[in-house]
Amino acid sequence: MKDINPNRWRTIDIVIASVIAVAFGVIFWAWGNLWVITEGAFAFFPPSQTVLYGVWLIPAVLGGLIIRKPGAALYTELVAALVSGLLGSTWGLTVVWQGLAQGLGAELAFAAFRYQSFRIGTALLAGTLTGVSAAIFDFFVWNSETALWSYRIPYALITVLSGAVIAGLGSWALVRALAPTGVLDRFGAGRERATI
Repeated sequence: MKDINPNRWRTIDIVIASVIAVAFGVIFWAWGNLWVITEGAFAFFPPSQTVLYGVWLIPAVLGGLIIRKPGAALYTELVAALVSGLLGSTWGLTVVWQGLAQGLGAELAFAAFRYQSFRIGTALLAGTLTGVSAAIFDFFVWNSETALWSYRIPYALITVLSGAVIAGLGSWALVRALAPTGVLDRFGAGRERATI
C-alpha cells in the first residue's frame, strides 16, 4: 500500500539519516584536526584553505538526496555537527549552530523544488546554498575581525565553490555510485537507478 503522505518520515529514513549524520560527525571531528594541521600549507593565502570546507557540508546534501523528505538536509547536517561537537571539535559546541545554518542552506534548495527534483542541478544548488549559509555564518562568527576584501570575501567565495563542488557534485556522484549496489533500494534514489 502506497503511503498517503510521501513527506512522512519512515523508520528507515530516520535510521539512515542518523547513520549518515553520525558517520559524518566523526569525519567532521577528524577533518577539524586536519584543518588545524594544514593551516601552514595555506599560509601563502589563508582564505584558500576553504577549498577543504565542502567536506563539512556533505551530509546536508547527501541526506537530502537520499531521504528526499522535508527536514532531511537539516537533520543530517545538524546531528553531524552535534556529534562532532560532542567528540571535542576544535571549535567547541559552536559547531552545532554552524551545522544548523549549513543544513538550512541545503534545505532551501530542496524546498525550492518541493522535494521533487534530485538531479545534478538540484544537488549543485544545495551544495552552493549550504556553502552560502556556511560563509555567512563564518563571516560574522569566526571572521568578523579579519579584513573584508583580503580575507572575508575570498573566504566566502571559495567556501561557496567548495560547497558546490565537494558537497553538491560529490554527494550526487556518491548517490550515483551507491544506487547500483542496491543499498538505496528502499529509497527513491535506489528505485530510479536505471534512469540515473
